[in-house]
Amino acid sequence: MRGRRWVPAVERSSRGGDGSASLSVLPGSAGASVVAIDNKIEQAMDLVKSHLMFAVREEVEVLKEQIKELLEKNSQLEQENSLLRTLASPEQLAQFQAQLQTASASPASGPQPQGPGQPPPPQALPTSGPSA
Repeated sequence: MRGRRWVPAVERSSRGGDGSASLSVLPGSAGASVVAIDNKIEQAMDLVKSHLMFAVREEVEVLKEQIKELLEKNSQLEQENSLLRTLASPEQLAQFQAQLQTASASPASGPQPQGPGQPPPPQALPTSGPSA
């Protein structure tokens, strides 16, 4: 028989309610070091898990706040849109629809998106009176 090296077996039973694992180790000093290493690995994994969970919870809170702000902004813009549509003349609405169709046909030449908080560029509205 070739020289085999004896390696202690470590058996893990199911985890307890507190998350700890009960270990049964075969006799020998090597078994104790395996248990110590296993405990260190488990502690490190628990620490990584707690840090990840904290980071995820924090990110979820940030995203929830962003969603809330976007919903409020959307509601405000819908109200503004509705008001502008009621105040616009039929000619202005027709011109706006034509601009939308032109922009959708060639998106590269369409209006550039505005950053948050920036007013849209002024647009010339048709006048109903004679030109001077």
